[in-house]
Amino acid sequence: MAAIVLAGWASGAQQPDFDLLIVNATIIDGTGAPARRGVIAIKDGRIVRVAPAVSGAARERLDATGLTVAPGFIDVHTHADDLADHPAAANFVAMGVTTIVAGNCGSSALEIGDALERIRQTRAAVNFATLIGHNTVRSAVMGASQREAAVDEIAKMRALVFRGMVEGAIGFSTGLQYVPGTYAKANEIIELARAAANERGLYATHMRNEGTALLDSVRESIRVAELLDMRLEISHLKVDSPKQWGTSAAALALIDDARRRGVKVQADQYAYTAGSSSLSIRFPAWVLEGGEAAIRERLNDPATWQRIKTEIRSLVEERGFTDLSWATVASYRADPTLNGLSMKAVAERLRGEATADAQFEAARTLMLGGGASMVYHFMSDDDVARIMKDPFVAMASDAGLIEPGAGVPHPRGYGNTVRVLGSFVRDQHVIPLTEAIRKMTELPAKHMGFTDRGVIREGAAADLVLFDPARVRDAATYERPHAYAEGLPHVIVNGEFVVRGGQQTAARPGVVLTGPRR
Repeated sequence: MAAIVLAGWASGAQQPDFDLLIVNATIIDGTGAPARRGVIAIKDGRIVRVAPAVSGAARERLDATGLTVAPGFIDVHTHADDLADHPAAANFVAMGVTTIVAGNCGSSALEIGDALERIRQTRAAVNFATLIGHNTVRSAVMGASQREAAVDEIAKMRALVFRGMVEGAIGFSTGLQYVPGTYAKANEIIELARAAANERGLYATHMRNEGTALLDSVRESIRVAELLDMRLEISHLKVDSPKQWGTSAAALALIDDARRRGVKVQADQYAYTAGSSSLSIRFPAWVLEGGEAAIRERLNDPATWQRIKTEIRSLVEERGFTDLSWATVASYRADPTLNGLSMKAVAERLRGEATADAQFEAARTLMLGGGASMVYHFMSDDDVARIMKDPFVAMASDAGLIEPGAGVPHPRGYGNTVRVLGSFVRDQHVIPLTEAIRKMTELPAKHMGFTDRGVIREGAAADLVLFDPARVRDAATYERPHAYAEGLPHVIVNGEFVVRGGQQTAARPGVVLTGPRR
């Protein structure tokens, strides 16, 4: 492993030219350019020199022989809104992520200014930006009501989006598969996105459907961005229904066509064939209206439950499944012994049989117990690879801040970036290394508006990751997800080591990144 060596500077001597020199480095700068050998000089949190050789004294000198140096990875789709409570962000920094974007899928803090100030005061290991979420503002104005928003309600929601942008949000997000966002009509989405567009923010969307109506959902998303002339991020692009596997080609064609028309649209994905979400997303949207008490009343009414179960069966079959055996419990607080079990195994445990009906009944039991977080195995390798090859798709984890040992979460929260580098680049040769780095650095940085990040160049923020291309890998699996990434000995945020020699430091150099309004 490369060692850090003091440069011989001593207190009382003339101030050194640099805080850190990274020498003997193989540099992949994030732009897609070929790797090159060189030296990176850092001073006051910035990259001040990138050259074949650099003269001058430094406080520290890092010999990067055998390592590749890339810009720190930017994860544009996270659910790490609680960063102030977990400022080490250990699962992210261990896989080389130096900047995270929260507020996705329509869920964010309502008081953006207060949330950002709390992170500033706490200080974190990573840089942080957030979107203002549609579900959050709709809940504040309308609760979980399943109806079209009135004119005055849209005005109130628009005011909340505007306030969020003024306080530092970088854009507006929707989660149109989730309550209450799923109840919103197109005019509501357009009017609220307009409030962000007027402040030069972007629109990020978890679309209305990612499988059986994928293409219509892509068209709906593009229509909003095209009408408002704003940047669009299609979140975690996927095909989540076996009956529609292969539709990724048509979805990418729609995006490419929109780009040719001048629409500023990109997407992101995670490097797995399983997703993760709530159990409630498998239930018809009308069942979830009105909050927990109303949901319990419907589930406990025999006639209503039979209607619900029939609709669940229909929705499952529409996707190409016959039961829920493709779903695994990630976290169920009412009975943690169910964590890690498939719904087939849960049904056997709770109902004594593994039939489809028993699995639906088990799902009802879990909902009555407070609901569960799930891992869903519903995508194909071919679609994941095809999406990854598209030049305008970034890599993003869709993960939150993970407490080691808690539940059986999706492994993407520990391994998404390194799975790209190890499995998809080194082992499968799906994309070249330089392209993988670009997809995790410059590509998302430009789209999010992070003008001084995502690239190794003079003047840029010194967010860097050093990894061994031959060793980097995701150790986390679906069965044993609590395992940190391997092969990334050093991670630097704003010029400070947050991972040094494979161990996280106590440094908290991350900063809050705000939108153009600020």
